Amino acid sequence: MAIVLDNAVFSAPVVRNKIIGGHSQIEGMDNLDEARLLEIVLKAGALPAPVEIVEQRSVGASLGEDSIRSGLISSMVATAITIFFMFFYYRTGGAVANIALVFCVLFLVAVLAAFQATLTLPGIAGIILTLAMSVDANVLIYERIREELATGKTLLAAIDAGYKKAFTAIFDSNLTTLITGVILYQFGPGPVQGFALTLMIGIVVSMFSAIFITRVMFEVLADKYASKINFG
Repeated sequence: MAIVLDNAVFSAPVVRNKIIGGHSQIEGMDNLDEARLLEIVLKAGALPAPVEIVEQRSVGASLGEDSIRSGLISSMVATAITIFFMFFYYRTGGAVANIALVFCVLFLVAVLAAFQATLTLPGIAGIILTLAMSVDANVLIYERIREELATGKTLLAAIDAGYKKAFTAIFDSNLTTLITGVILYQFGPGPVQGFALTLMIGIVVSMFSAIFITRVMFEVLADKYASKINFG
């Protein structure tokens, strides 16, 4: 009688007695460790666990470094263009949004560092999308504030109404994106999971910076420099 697993003979005991009731006893082990090893082999062989190659990648060090460098350059260019547009179009409001954008990046990098996450190309893409969503929230708020100012409201009243009316749209868009990120992280491969994780963290951070940080800044500025605040 032989015990074979993956075409390898792990034990070949001799049957000396009649096998009654489907049970037999093996003798002649050198020590208890050998018996335990055979037990592990038997239990492992009883589990139908086929191994399939799901994904295989071969990336050289230079190629990976070039990809990261290109991703960082593209993110810096995108951030610079976004900052310039917000300041040019919304003036004081754009400057406040840009400061909040810097805080958003710092918070996001801090959270990733706390989790000891490795910055990959999909992760950089998630950061860029996070910045876009943060600016999108500010655009919704500022357009609402413009509408309120056009009705003749004071600056503080317009800011308060603008944030309240834009919150629902901002919350809905971020919630749907967060749900999409959870699905991508749950069912996507490795690179997609990195993008989804960065995106999910970024959504929470961007909402905090775009809604709470900017509002605090406006309330502080409105008390001292109300006449100098404008939204383009």
